[in-house]
Amino acid sequence: MEEQTFNPNKAEMPRNSEIRRAARYALKGNWTQAVLATLVFTLVTAAAGSIPFVGLLVVCPLEFGFMLCFLRLVRGEDSSEMVGDQFSVFNRYGRVLGTSLLMALYTLLWCLLFIIPGIVKSYAYAMTPYVMNDRPDLDADDCIHESRMMMKGYKWKLFCMDLSFIGWAILCIFTLGIGLLWLQPYIEASHAKFYEELKARRNS
Repeated sequence: MEEQTFNPNKAEMPRNSEIRRAARYALKGNWTQAVLATLVFTLVTAAAGSIPFVGLLVVCPLEFGFMLCFLRLVRGEDSSEMVGDQFSVFNRYGRVLGTSLLMALYTLLWCLLFIIPGIVKSYAYAMTPYVMNDRPDLDADDCIHESRMMMKGYKWKLFCMDLSFIGWAILCIFTLGIGLLWLQPYIEASHAKFYEELKARRNS
């Protein structure tokens, strides 16, 4: 079946099921690289996270790099080197680290007030890594602000999409977590596609 092309001029976002379908389509033929990238990301973050200060300096930027791999994937760009591409963010380490730490700080401060506002803010900031990638003219705070503007009215929609993966996550328990190597790429590709839809509407 031919992949559906979403019209960015439509007033409403596509249904979450359509966004997930587009993510699966983008992953076709790229599952091996996606799973290997997820495995490497998991191993590196687990190792670095065992040393608190090192974890802070490595895990936060690498998480951005991991997300951006899937943004390139859904855009149809070359994804044959996803394992190594996630480390390319270290070529712009200062900007990536500053943005990731500021986003984490803002989220933490909101969580210190109440858990629910912290969760809401985490969804407001969810598009920050993608904005940082696409808008090199913006500083860290402006990237976060742009994410907040993009997510106005869409935080609940993204939250519901995340909830739709719970069934798959439960099934992964029966694979001793191995299934997460396939589930995480599916989630990341869906998030990247979500951003692409938001960006198309914001720019139209």
